[in-house]
Amino acid sequence: MDSLNPESPPVSITPAQHQPRILGFWWTTLWGVVLFAAMFVGQIAVVVFFVLARGDGLDLGEAIRVVAGSGLAIALSVICGLPTTLVALWLAIRMTRTPFADYLALRWPSWKDFLIGAGGLIVLVMGWDLMSRALGRETAPDFMNDVLNSARRDGSVWMLVPAIGLAAPLSEELMARGFLYRGWSETFLGVPGAIVLSSMVWTGLHLQYDWYFFGEVFCLGLWFGYLRYRSRSLWLTIVLHGLNNLGALVETLVIAGQSQS
Repeated sequence: MDSLNPESPPVSITPAQHQPRILGFWWTTLWGVVLFAAMFVGQIAVVVFFVLARGDGLDLGEAIRVVAGSGLAIALSVICGLPTTLVALWLAIRMTRTPFADYLALRWPSWKDFLIGAGGLIVLVMGWDLMSRALGRETAPDFMNDVLNSARRDGSVWMLVPAIGLAAPLSEELMARGFLYRGWSETFLGVPGAIVLSSMVWTGLHLQYDWYFFGEVFCLGLWFGYLRYRSRSLWLTIVLHGLNNLGALVETLVIAGQSQS
């Protein structure tokens, strides 16, 4: 008779097929490949458009090489990789019956976590810059210099800000520290394994760099992974990733200005 008592309502049991779930290791890995492909399709579509728009008789390989050296094309390709990544993420997370924001930990961090994250990021970046100078290496990757120079030639430096400071951090963090970390951290890998593996995947997205800057990117990935675990907030790593990218862009601009003076 408890079911008729308003003070003791019956316990409702959610059917198993309707309960939110987390994708396992292999499903997370498979969808990670799909996410990468979606990002690539969005980016390459811009390159294809620019190649077709040229129509100057260049062979395809030469046309792609020329377009890839365009700051405007590079900026637009990074921006256009974001919506395709979001669509693929939505499809994957929809299968889990978990709210999109919950699955990806899209919640704001505390000020304490932000300050800790920003402080650690500054120490890491300064440490790598000091090591670069000690080894006689450039502090900015050649790729950044090439992109900046090409953007100056076609007057699209301003486009690098939303591309590098917003679109790239969103796409990469949603995939690496959002989707991949969430799925892998609840498997046999655990949190440490998920941090390392997602950092390796994120590093692999930066094939434009050499082995030295691979090391820097991987270390940053480990730090972002720890912050994702500590704060349970993906917005924290997105914001710090964006600030790091903008800082690298400003540093490249300053170094370029000094070399021309």
